[in-house]
Amino acid sequence: MTDITILTCKAYFAPKHPTAYTDNIFLEYRLLKEALERLGLTVRRTYWDDPNYDWSQTRAVVFRTIWDYFERFDEFWPWVEQVQHKTRLINSMELIQWNIDKTYLFDLAERGIPVVPSVLVKKGCHQSLKEIAAHHNWRDLVVKPTIAGGGFLTYKYTLDQLDQVQSEFDALVNQRDMLVQGYIPSITSLGEASLMVFNGEFTHSILKRAKSGDFRVQDDFGGSVHPYEEKPEEVALAQKVMAQCSQIPAYGRVDIVWDDQNQPMVSELEIFEPELWVRNAPWAADNFAKAIAQQLSV
Repeated sequence: MTDITILTCKAYFAPKHPTAYTDNIFLEYRLLKEALERLGLTVRRTYWDDPNYDWSQTRAVVFRTIWDYFERFDEFWPWVEQVQHKTRLINSMELIQWNIDKTYLFDLAERGIPVVPSVLVKKGCHQSLKEIAAHHNWRDLVVKPTIAGGGFLTYKYTLDQLDQVQSEFDALVNQRDMLVQGYIPSITSLGEASLMVFNGEFTHSILKRAKSGDFRVQDDFGGSVHPYEEKPEEVALAQKVMAQCSQIPAYGRVDIVWDDQNQPMVSELEIFEPELWVRNAPWAADNFAKAIAQQLSV
């Protein structure tokens, strides 16, 4: 019986042509594996759709770089529903069900958490982008699927583009639920901070910046990662966000941007398969491992 199985996707399991990107994935895995082993736990790694893996022979699975799930959701979600009956999920199924869809932002807003203003457009329910922008006094808009990651199908539209991109947006709505958000200018000028939290305790942060001419901070689109000195109020916000979860996640990340008054607000809460930049703070691997071990003993 293996204690912990770390989950990736097939593309990152044993890449034939390693890159700096996959090198980082393996570095993060090694740091977590070694930290878990220091606690006396056995560790294996596989991809989530490995047909030969016996999930009943691992005490728990930890979701890490499963970054094809949103493109294969019709396959992925039935797999999750099945595997939950064979082993423990970390973070839990309850947290995954809530966090996998970005409509959790509306729950956070109802609980008094400042979040990026958003409108939900349900699949098949077409709405005019121009009317949404006018109603909320927004100029530039960002649209994204409610189930996605890594900037997947995420677009920025300026006010004068809205008529011409409406058909493109309608095509997206034909396929999936979408969020429409007012664009936050500080993403371009300041970037987006990510604060890592393990078992409710903040450990470290980084700052993501988009490349010149883009708004997406993900490295998939040329974004870059920089050191960041978090402010006390940002740490307090991240911990407050984690406290809104139905149970304290073993691991997670709170992404923060700033409004026009330079006040922090939440752009994303990632407690399902977040990039955690443990390589930027290797000591945090021990916090990560201890949080996982605590989940095993619950």
